[in-house]
Amino acid sequence: MKPLYLLLVVLLSLGSALQAAPRRDFATQYRAERRIIIDTRREGDSVRLYLRFPNTTLIRRGFPLHVALWADYDAKRALWQDTVRRFSRRLQPDGEGARIDFCLPLPRLRAGQVLSLAAGPADEAASGEAGWLRLTPEHLTRSFILTDSVGQPLLRHYVRAGEPFMVDSYGEDLNVQAYRYPLSSLPAAPPMTSPGAMPAQPRKLSAQDSARYRAGSLLRLQPGMYLLRVNPAEPRSGILVEENTFPALTSADELIAPLVYLTTSVERKKLFDAPEPKKAVDQFWLTVAGNNQTIAKQLIRTYYGRVQEANQFFSAHKAGWLTDRGLLYLVLGPPESVYREAGEERWVYRADQGMGGTFVFRAKPSTFAPDNYELVRRPEHEQLWYAAVEQWRKGRTARPGR
Repeated sequence: MKPLYLLLVVLLSLGSALQAAPRRDFATQYRAERRIIIDTRREGDSVRLYLRFPNTTLIRRGFPLHVALWADYDAKRALWQDTVRRFSRRLQPDGEGARIDFCLPLPRLRAGQVLSLAAGPADEAASGEAGWLRLTPEHLTRSFILTDSVGQPLLRHYVRAGEPFMVDSYGEDLNVQAYRYPLSSLPAAPPMTSPGAMPAQPRKLSAQDSARYRAGSLLRLQPGMYLLRVNPAEPRSGILVEENTFPALTSADELIAPLVYLTTSVERKKLFDAPEPKKAVDQFWLTVAGNNQTIAKQLIRTYYGRVQEANQFFSAHKAGWLTDRGLLYLVLGPPESVYREAGEERWVYRADQGMGGTFVFRAKPSTFAPDNYELVRRPEHEQLWYAAVEQWRKGRTARPGR
């Protein structure tokens, strides 16, 4: 009996240890001041990684840059781990942050696997606060990267209309084939909308026009969705071209449009038709704030700050605030916890006033948006949604992080 008893104790202890192991929380990926931005370019039998740290507090002095490869976001053990040599010497200043680029051998990487990177102790590369990137076929085959007019990597897949940028291809200068498609202005439906009530999506988009450019030359594009390719053997890469102030919003129409999540169609028409729409928008927020100018200004900063951040995080086939994740980000704020597993992303809110809840997003990649996720809409989200909208309409959501 004694060996059996000891075995039972060991198994119970092991089970407790496994249950006690914390889940990897990716909420930091939706905090602009903490998010490490990553992009890639294929270079022969290597993949070059470009990283930008938003501020130098994410770079722990004296530690190397740790790189780990995982089978998936929820994997417990890395497939391999490595460090980047001479990390501190290779860092280059970039505003308040810093950037670096380095190469990994292509045979060590597979589409579907996930990279994590952190400049600190080795265990930080296993935490949700590291920089994380799911490797798509595009990441492993695209032989170019977008840069600004002086050759610095943009590390984003959107540009402003008329903004000068370049397509920096690896190897010989090649022609860039660009196909332009119409922009989408369709906002995400509320989280309790039934599938039958969802607006119909076009099954196929037709290119409005196409053009050929020389890689390495300065480009300026008009608004639209574009697919770019420099090599027929590579998949096309999407790029969003928006108005000149993007990802911020400044014109009256731009400021009114995101209010779709908080207002009725009658209210928005009244704002659009006002003799001075910008003043009408200010008056809308002042009324919401009970004529308290301090609260009104904070409401404006919070809401449109979220619009700008959603555009930075989620823009792909359309502006980020129009997407499913952008919808929740604007109204509920950054998720308190984010869990990722097997093509799903779960956003958890544990807010006070009975407004906590969990929202599930499922991966739905496309040519334009390889990192796109769609919300699983459920009737039980209705109460939380209307409670959150009411907080805005009563001027109570007047502080950052709410």
